Amino acid sequence: MANPSPRILIIGTVDTKSDEIAFLRQSVEGCGGRAIVMDVGVLGKGGFTADIPNTEVAAAAGTTLQAIIDSGDENTSMTLMAQGATALALQWHGEGRCDGLLALGGTMGTDLALDVANALPLGVPKVVLSTIAYSHLVPPDRIPPDLIMRLWAGGLYGLNRLCKTALAQAAGAAVGACLARVEEGSDECRPVVGMTSLGSTALRYMKALKPALEARGYELAVFHTTGMGGRAFEDLAAKGRFAAVMDFSLQELVNHMGGSCVTSGADRLRGAGRAGVPQIVAPGATDMVDYAAWSPCPRRFEGRAAHAHNRLIASVCIDEAMRREVAREIGSRLAEARGPSCLLLPAGGIEEWDRPGAPLHDAAGLAALVDELPRHVGGQTQLRRIDAHINDAAFAEAALAVFDAWVEQGLIARGVQ
Repeated sequence: MANPSPRILIIGTVDTKSDEIAFLRQSVEGCGGRAIVMDVGVLGKGGFTADIPNTEVAAAAGTTLQAIIDSGDENTSMTLMAQGATALALQWHGEGRCDGLLALGGTMGTDLALDVANALPLGVPKVVLSTIAYSHLVPPDRIPPDLIMRLWAGGLYGLNRLCKTALAQAAGAAVGACLARVEEGSDECRPVVGMTSLGSTALRYMKALKPALEARGYELAVFHTTGMGGRAFEDLAAKGRFAAVMDFSLQELVNHMGGSCVTSGADRLRGAGRAGVPQIVAPGATDMVDYAAWSPCPRRFEGRAAHAHNRLIASVCIDEAMRREVAREIGSRLAEARGPSCLLLPAGGIEEWDRPGAPLHDAAGLAALVDELPRHVGGQTQLRRIDAHINDAAFAEAALAVFDAWVEQGLIARGVQ
């Protein structure tokens, strides 16, 4: 059960934002939570004494507050305080002394808060109140996949009715998120299979696989591979939270290689392998790079076939040379795996828009991928060619055949009926 009086770790610079943090603490307590204030400021003492003083934060970074102040460089100072804050937040959470995170700041405070939020486990409530919320200054790979971010409108200096509203709502969000948490094991005890997909239009194998896996005693969690979904998937896979993964949408890997903003970072297709989690992989949607539909197509891909999925996201087809490059990268990453790996190669197509007559159909491009992939799959990875489209029933049946065989061999934990 959730803590009836959740303990919220409030992180901010007490030296410059005493009034705001005091109001935030009051708001947390007014919502039924208990506030723990960590001071990460380096300019002075502020208007009150924090529960975790800045001297303790500096010590956790292996230095002293005075040494940080003497450095004379604000970037170095805040980087060190971020290290200390992260170490202490992990310690407090690990010891069961805090239930959620609430941080506030401008660019400096947000920079620090993102480090702390990324370090805390997925599922721990994280709220950041920032003057640069949703800004292009915040790179996608620094945003935790479960972050709640709120714009701190009118809150740069001093209290006013606008920023009080933002502060109070952020406090409510942090306390409410803690109260609403579903504890591990409180509902289902079935092993979880992690799966990736690009929505349910471009890829839709999960419609057949979900009932089939549930009938076998598993729970299926499907992640939308539009950047943050892949980050969450990789985080959980790396921590061994899945009994197995069916990683069938690798489009974020292609996005990263193509310089797209729709990325889940440099470690896509590595989490499960490094953790030794059994992985069944397919090159779903690796024929295209995403870009923001409200912006021009990236110059590198001008002239290629494109498809606007909606007013937010569009995709452009990559050429044969890049498809071969993608094939090499997939093979290289699978070679790093410490557990069972199988690559399913649907030779009939890898997403719905590449079928004959569809906007991204490119027979030569698909042929290049199908030709190149087998060249780079090492002996430790099973390779199974399927003469069907990834959205055909034959693909789902092939995936289940591998899964069932691994269960029989004891490589995947049996489901719970």
